[in-house]
Amino acid sequence: MNKEFLEAVTALCKEKGLSEDVVIDALEAALVAAYKKNFNTSAAVEVRVDRETGKMKVFIQKDVVEEVTDDDTEISLEDARSLDSDAEIGSSVKIEAQAPKTFGRISAMTAKQVVMQRIREAERGIIYSEYNEKTNDIVSGRVERIDRGNVFVDIGKLEAYLPVNEQPPGEEYTVDEIIRCYVSEVRNGIRGTSILLSRTHPGLVRKLFETEVPEIAEGIVEIKSVAREAGSRTKIAVFSKDPDIDAQGACIGPRGLRVQNIGDELRNEKIDIVKWSEDPVEYIAAALSPAKVLSTDLNEEEMTAHVTVPEHQLSLAIGRAGQNVRLAARLTGWKIDISAQ
Repeated sequence: MNKEFLEAVTALCKEKGLSEDVVIDALEAALVAAYKKNFNTSAAVEVRVDRETGKMKVFIQKDVVEEVTDDDTEISLEDARSLDSDAEIGSSVKIEAQAPKTFGRISAMTAKQVVMQRIREAERGIIYSEYNEKTNDIVSGRVERIDRGNVFVDIGKLEAYLPVNEQPPGEEYTVDEIIRCYVSEVRNGIRGTSILLSRTHPGLVRKLFETEVPEIAEGIVEIKSVAREAGSRTKIAVFSKDPDIDAQGACIGPRGLRVQNIGDELRNEKIDIVKWSEDPVEYIAAALSPAKVLSTDLNEEEMTAHVTVPEHQLSLAIGRAGQNVRLAARLTGWKIDISAQ
């Protein structure tokens, strides 16, 4: 052990993105395993590597007993007190042992295995922590391969997984294409970190608006609710904390560029931007846009709303296959029944 060794450790840390303490701790654990294997001892062994000089020290922990029956693990009270005046029967003392200049071939292999295992564990921990912070956020990545409709995306240090059931109907992908996805789950398993992506999650729309609209990122405009049928239509309810800023206008953007950019990212999914209101009558009417609501009767106990619309707008209010009223109900949290007048 010397400074050249520590320089090698420093280089390894930079290459793997690890702290020196992690690598030195792994080395110490490896040397313990190697020492015990080399000397065939069952004693408690501790190895310390000086972070400044690289010098190694080995300590053997022995139990203080009245009569020694195992020299490897036990020490007499008299001998123990020569090392530690406070030693008592039943306590333990650490004895510095002479560090071997070399280990046997098997011991060296053991040390290498332990070090590499610890480094792999540390790397997995760093990668998991890094990507776990991205849960419920969006990432960009390159489509690496497609297997039976499942898409595998290179997002940097890992290959993430976009399964078929997290893909909007009709969306198709090609190898080397750059796509943006919502990170719905990060798992840390035996094989390392795995990341589950989604292109159907309502959170994808929410995060795209946060990225595209500065007023949302700054907290001036708030997204109150999102209801989505991926690949077809989304309704998003927004509210401005500043009376001088129009929440809908901020989300639409100059010449509609902001919402257009998001629509393009979602492969032309239709997006309705709804003005949120504390008044459920106003909120439900806005959520049923583009249909015009004539009246709304609420049953607050059952959270139901009976809405009346003009005869010629009944199909518009209900929407194709009931989509408009279904999304409005999800957005507002009210069960909505519609009739015509």
